[in-house]
Amino acid sequence: MRQFIICFLAFTSGFVIMSVELLGGRILSPYFGSSVYVWGSIITVFMLSLSAGYLLGGKLSLNKPRILRFTSLFYIAGALIFPLIYFGDLVMLSVFERIEDPRYGSLTAALILFLPPTLVLGMISPYSVALLVTDAKQSGSIAGFLYFISTLGSAIGTLLTSFYLVLWFDINDVLIGLSVALWLAASITTVIYRREFRQANQNEKSPE
Repeated sequence: MRQFIICFLAFTSGFVIMSVELLGGRILSPYFGSSVYVWGSIITVFMLSLSAGYLLGGKLSLNKPRILRFTSLFYIAGALIFPLIYFGDLVMLSVFERIEDPRYGSLTAALILFLPPTLVLGMISPYSVALLVTDAKQSGSIAGFLYFISTLGSAIGTLLTSFYLVLWFDINDVLIGLSVALWLAASITTVIYRREFRQANQNEKSPE
């Protein structure tokens, strides 16, 4: 059960990462266009944010990894998506008025908008590995399987977002849906583990 839930969370994070990245081009295009400069900026920001997230997540997981601390990353990442909806236009307009070069303008706007949520989402994969690894001999196998699940989520998120979601829904509605998906995944996990924790405590206290 524990392995299934953590894999489900890793899949969800991978889905959201690629979905937000694809939406990034649509978000920036009204101000900076959709040239190779814009996509280069988006990809660069996501790569840097994820690499920093992997590093921070790995360090965080060294301090007694716990499932409830793990789910808090999902709540934080979900909350950090909302500024894209409510402050995205304000940020892009401010950058557009100050930086005329579309290369550096799109790069600056992408950093401000996408770095915070992507960095937190990047922390999820290494923390997932730490939660599942109990035997050092199996660490490579577990890490490979979790990254497979996360990448599978990214692939499905790419297809669903590009083929269907952007056609069926407004960009802001998709972003809200992604945020809610992160919160729901974290909430379901929290409820399950708190119930198991209470049952374990009751079993320990009950007389044999």
